[in-house]
Parts: sequence; C-alpha cells; structure tokens
Amino acid sequence: MRKPELAAAIAERADLSKDKASQVLNVILDEITDTVSKGQDVSLIGFGAFTVRERAARTGKNPQTGKPLTIPASKTVAFKPGKALKDAVK
Repeated sequence: MRKPELAAAIAERADLSKDKASQVLNVILDEITDTVSKGQDVSLIGFGAFTVRERAARTGKNPQTGKPLTIPASKTVAFKPGKALKDAVK
C-alpha cells in the first residue's frame, strides 16, 4: 500500500474527503519525522515505536580495492512493532 492508497482508506473509514484524509496523514507523518529528528522516540501503543539508534564508527572494506576504510558514526531510525501489530501479522 502506498501513501495515496492509505489516504483513501483513511477517508473511507473516517468519513472524510480524500483531501482532508491526505492532510491528516501528512500531519501525522510530519510530526513523527520532527519528533524523531529531535532525537525523541515516538511510541504508538499497540502499533509500535520509532526510535533513534546510534551506530558507532567502524572499519569497513572497499569492495573494489579491498582496502580498509573508516565508516563514520551515524544515527538511524529503527521501528519496533507492538504486540497488536505482531499478533495481526501471525
């Protein structure tokens, strides 16, 4: 399912216009993005949690030359599904 399809499903289930549902979806995604970009976690009970994880600097290898190189430390976003989502997938 892509974003427009999700907005259409929200519109149908919440009795909203497709434009309004798309606006609601965009606001939700923007808020999640803004919160996670500030380093805070977003927890949606039953659905899951978005968390910021830190990756330490490490040594890798250039696949073309085989020479070692340093991969700098970075941050990434992780998603951990909640119990209700896990149960729905089973």
